[in-house]
Parts: sequence; C-alpha cells; structure tokens
Amino acid sequence: MGANRVAVYPGTFDPVTNGHVDIITRATKVADKLVIGLGEHATKTTLFPVEQRLAMIRAEIEPIKAATGADIEVQILDSLLTEFVDEVGASIIIRGLRAVSDFDYELQMAGMNARLNPKVDTVFLMASEANLFIASSLVREVARLGGDVSSLVSPRVAENLAKVFSE
Repeated sequence: MGANRVAVYPGTFDPVTNGHVDIITRATKVADKLVIGLGEHATKTTLFPVEQRLAMIRAEIEPIKAATGADIEVQILDSLLTEFVDEVGASIIIRGLRAVSDFDYELQMAGMNARLNPKVDTVFLMASEANLFIASSLVREVARLGGDVSSLVSPRVAENLAKVFSE
C-alpha cells in the first residue's frame, strides 16, 4: 500500500462524547494512524482543564485500540491546525458532520486549511444516526441541569460531569 496514511482528528473534546468515539472508531478505517489533536485554546473557556480532557479521551480510546489494534494517539494541539498536521506527518484532517449547519462551517475551515497547506485533504465523516444530535455543548448543558447523559457519553465521562456540577 505504500506510505502510511496519517490523519488528525482535531477538537476540544469538552467532554469527549459517544459521537466523538464513533468518529474516532470510523476514522481508524480511513487512516493507518490517527492522531487526536486535543485543542488547547487560550481564548476558549472549557469546562474541563486540558489534563482532564486528555485523561478522559485517552481512557476512551483504549478499548478501541484493544479491540481493533488501531494506532491512535492523543497530542495537545496548541498551534495552527495545518502546522500541527505537518508536525505529526499527517496528510488528512478528519472532521465529523452532524447537520447542514456543521457542513457550512466545516466547508469554510476545509477551504482555509487547503489554502494554508495544499498537501492536506479534509475527510468528512457523517455522524451515525444514533449520534446525530450529540454535541459537547448540549451534553454540558444537560449535565449542568441535572439531566441524564448516560446515553450520550461513557460512564467515566458521565462521572466526571457529575463531579464538576456537584461542586
């Protein structure tokens, strides 16, 4: 097959949801190696600090790695995405799409990324039907209001959310 195809799946993952895990699992079929770029943005306020998001996402990918043998790693992404892609030797950016509204924004981002680094292609993966409506922001809001998020995130992530909102 030639050179290994390395892909980057960037995101804030605040928190990592079942939708993210679905895209990660499916992205391993597109790439030989998947690097999850955990976004650390000085201007973006997150519920969980980067260390906790890193621990949660690493825990979520372990079963995927064990079941599939997939080569997946997580790294902090605190630079321009196209620079990060070069740093990790990737040529593919993976993005998950849920709705038409996602597509509009993602199309603009894909165009800008292609302009900044023409060697990189963006691959869009549609959310599976069960995960179409899951967004980290909605999960945070439901958890904040005491709702049941057990069908949206893993038990481990649900526990982290409960801990944050009980303080």
